[in-house]
Amino acid sequence: MLQPGRRRLLLLCASLVFLSLLVPSNGASNSTENLSESRNKTSHTLEVTPKVSFQLKLHALFHWSSFGFLMPLGIILVRMSSKCHNGRCIRALFYCHAISQTVAVLLATGGAVLSLMNFENSFSNSHQRVGLALYGVMWLQPIIGFFRPERGVKVRSLWYFFHWLLGISICATGIVNVYIGLRTYHERTTKSVKLWTGLLTVEVTFLVFFYLMIDRWSYMMKQGHATVEQLRPTDNRRTYPTTLRKELALVQE
Repeated sequence: MLQPGRRRLLLLCASLVFLSLLVPSNGASNSTENLSESRNKTSHTLEVTPKVSFQLKLHALFHWSSFGFLMPLGIILVRMSSKCHNGRCIRALFYCHAISQTVAVLLATGGAVLSLMNFENSFSNSHQRVGLALYGVMWLQPIIGFFRPERGVKVRSLWYFFHWLLGISICATGIVNVYIGLRTYHERTTKSVKLWTGLLTVEVTFLVFFYLMIDRWSYMMKQGHATVEQLRPTDNRRTYPTTLRKELALVQE
């Protein structure tokens, strides 16, 4: 059963999404008309007004910040907490993870609302179809998080596996969809997106590298120091380094 705090937070998030869907958009019809008129002028190139251009950039910023930064950051924070032995540090990293993921979901929801209210949604391209699937699955992740079993319960391992797998899948699919969105924007407007594609690639590469390094960093640091077990002789017939053989000979004498 959900704790009172989790129940209130879940109801608050659901209320925010419901209210955001009810908020009218003054420029919705105008933006759609502008897109339709521009598309009728040419079948390949889409000329957008400054207002629609701003809305497109805001939509891209919301999704980039959500799927391309905050969601990977939340995954990295959980990874760091698994290597931490201080209870206070683990608690702080967990709260940072929860906050970053909550903000990421709200930003992605804001981008979805902006798209549904101001853009043409014929779902005729991959970006729109993948985005629609993401919007549905995205809210499943925090719901699973709210139903987190207590430690020691048998289903805790199963819950952790699905929570981790779903989080990784949503994050990876979201990043791919950002790339698809940039390509679609280029195809519809003929504007270059090489700079933004390059920046996103550099950011994702750094985040993946940092994620992988967390698991191996302590192991790498230990490679420069020999442990006591490695220096302790266990077999007289074993061949030891020259300096260690001299020390053993002196001890035996």
